[in-house]
Amino acid sequence: MENVSLSPIAVIHSPFKEKFATPRQSGLTPSVRARVEFLPGFSSSESVRGLEGFSHIWLLFIFHQHLDQGWSPTVRPPRLGGNRRVGVFASRSPFRPNPIGLSAVRLLNIDNKAATLTLEIEGADLIDGTPIIDIKPYIPYADSIATAQGGFADSEPQPCLEVIFSATARGKLCDFSEQTPELEALIRDTLSLDPRPAYHHQRDDQRSYGCHLDRYNIRWQVDGAHIIISDIEID
Repeated sequence: MENVSLSPIAVIHSPFKEKFATPRQSGLTPSVRARVEFLPGFSSSESVRGLEGFSHIWLLFIFHQHLDQGWSPTVRPPRLGGNRRVGVFASRSPFRPNPIGLSAVRLLNIDNKAATLTLEIEGADLIDGTPIIDIKPYIPYADSIATAQGGFADSEPQPCLEVIFSATARGKLCDFSEQTPELEALIRDTLSLDPRPAYHHQRDDQRSYGCHLDRYNIRWQVDGAHIIISDIEID
């Protein structure tokens, strides 16, 4: 078999700036919006003719931050606490022989009026700048299988922490709301899923954490079943 060369057709612009706190699957943060911007040579409105009839699409993408990190036949999925190994092909780990991922997202709008073709989407789990190598329509009768079994990931992760804003963070949130009205929802939806490594999920965790969401640096700590947002700064 000859090697196959793949060229990105688009790039995603999302509020997730780093791996930490990026949702581990698509659809877990349904209020989070992102844009798929087609690259020159692929930005033709003809290429998306008929796509407006579909509510959801598949994005196939490259795990571009892992290209030089190799792969292993087994991985430790976060869903299993990070301490049990399964085969790489029984996981969605980015450390794969061919670092290709896929995500099902909601298609909100197609903007083909400007010079650059863009898709507005919802529920993405992709880091900002991720290269897209293909887009396909989500077809319910073929892609949704009612009797499918999910193995060790059979149930959908549920929000497990209540997000509380300190007085300082609440004041900053009010200051930033005019520029980014969706900021509170972005913080709540993302952090309520507890993005910490599984081995940090103990109740007496005294660490301070930080993550970058959109243009903001969010600082927080865990207090029992609560995440306390201590500060919000513009990067």
